Amino acid sequence: MRKKEPVYITGHRHPDTDSIASSIAYAFFKRSMGVYAVPCRLGALNDETRYLLSRFGFQEPVLLQDARMKLSEITLDSPVCITPDTTIYDTLRIMQKDNHAYCGVVDERRHLLGMVTKSDLAVVGLADTAMSIDILAHTPAENIRKTINGTIVYDDDEAYINGKVSIIAMTELERLENFDVKDRIVIVGANTEAQVKLIRQGAGMMIVVWSDQIDEKVLSAAREYHCPIIRSGYGSMNTSRYLYFAPSVERIMKTKLISFHSNELAEDVGNKMLKSRYRVYPVVDQEDRLVGYISRYHIMDARKRKLILVDHNEFSQSVNAVDRGKVLEVIDHHRINDFTTSQPVSFRNEIVGSTATIIATIFRENQMLLPANLAGLLLGAVLSDTMNFHSPTTTERDVSTANILAAIADLDIEEFAEELFTITSNQKNVSYSDMINQDRKIYEIHSCRLSISQVIVPSAKEMRADAREITGALDHFARKKQIDLAVLVLTSILENGSVVYAGGNRASWALEAFPNREEEEYTFQDNLLSRKQQILPALSSVIGEYMGG
Repeated sequence: MRKKEPVYITGHRHPDTDSIASSIAYAFFKRSMGVYAVPCRLGALNDETRYLLSRFGFQEPVLLQDARMKLSEITLDSPVCITPDTTIYDTLRIMQKDNHAYCGVVDERRHLLGMVTKSDLAVVGLADTAMSIDILAHTPAENIRKTINGTIVYDDDEAYINGKVSIIAMTELERLENFDVKDRIVIVGANTEAQVKLIRQGAGMMIVVWSDQIDEKVLSAAREYHCPIIRSGYGSMNTSRYLYFAPSVERIMKTKLISFHSNELAEDVGNKMLKSRYRVYPVVDQEDRLVGYISRYHIMDARKRKLILVDHNEFSQSVNAVDRGKVLEVIDHHRINDFTTSQPVSFRNEIVGSTATIIATIFRENQMLLPANLAGLLLGAVLSDTMNFHSPTTTERDVSTANILAAIADLDIEEFAEELFTITSNQKNVSYSDMINQDRKIYEIHSCRLSISQVIVPSAKEMRADAREITGALDHFARKKQIDLAVLVLTSILENGSVVYAGGNRASWALEAFPNREEEEYTFQDNLLSRKQQILPALSSVIGEYMGG
């Protein structure tokens, strides 16, 4: 039975608190509706988000690196395994019992050593004599005993067999001298005189059929001439048939294998399969332990990863290869840009300051109670995204929703906001390079690659003394990431405004969007708080003037 497919709920790259809290809360909602929902993150969390998760008792969401399925997420064929010393006969029985056409050969730690298929076993019975002789020559007596359901009457460490077999079970005594039995496996009947004679002629091993016991004279000769004796549980025909299946699979297994790791993408594996002719391939984990088998059928049957996007709708901000997945829903409060799908989706985009506001609304619409810790987490997201209601993106719904969440979580909004932004604005030990990557979003506007990073600081005005260092870090980032215009906005809630810094080949465009006062560099922009409603539109307008045609 196919295991229940997960639905991955993910925010945007460079996740902020709103993105993470919304994915966790909506996953909780979906699980309550019977959906196997998994909240995800697409990158490292900032200090604010980690603090809130810890404060309210939530674990970090799992890291989702690609929308395409990995082999570990596909139901593989079960890993039927044998050890190198397993006989060919036993291997065949295992395959027949489990209806498998192949077995992996592993060591005691389940590390993959080789593969054996039914075709390999068929070759043993149909191969030329030379191959059979070679593998039988290295077969221990115990393997032979098991295969022919026999009993070892006598074994000898000094014995040597060349792998050739002579069947002399019904041959007359006077004709035995005509046979060259030197170092051979000799199948003989219950004739004591014949047995002794053949041992003295140099038989390497004697297999006795149709006999309940071995005469002491035979045993004495065996000890003298170092000839092991096995009493077979079958007649001469079946003994000779099964004999060639006594060698261990180590003698015939394939060791030059094409194998795949469980963390490889199914799509990539499918492309590799096209370059080879094998029907099945072993799959190993990171420690090279066999975990299953995969065929082209599995790749064809691999379903697309199911996704729900929260706090974004632009594929450029989403998980890698999002277009290869199956987007089911979008819940967002940003502009709609490059969003297209091959099938209809549920799309909810509302003019509010935080996606968390929409998620909380969904709970109320479905008359579902929010746990106190989840309400606290969502409240933190609303306050973070609206900058404690100072951002121009703030709506009455954000404020009313925040009050409801605060009541459920038993929190005072002002005290909680002060607590939260103390964490957020603590940038003492953070480099400007790290600041650029903290809360960054990349946009494609008229073929211009624009990056906007926004960081909350205690005082944006005081940090203007580091302007040269900041712009240098932005220039370096722009060159490294092939960004035309890289912008870092340092925002102070206490000062109710921001300072805008820019780097890249189009850095001067930021100055046109946010001009300095006369004879002043890096002017503090009063009331500039919202990336979505103020910063992005202003920059987009300037980019449009130059590149809009």
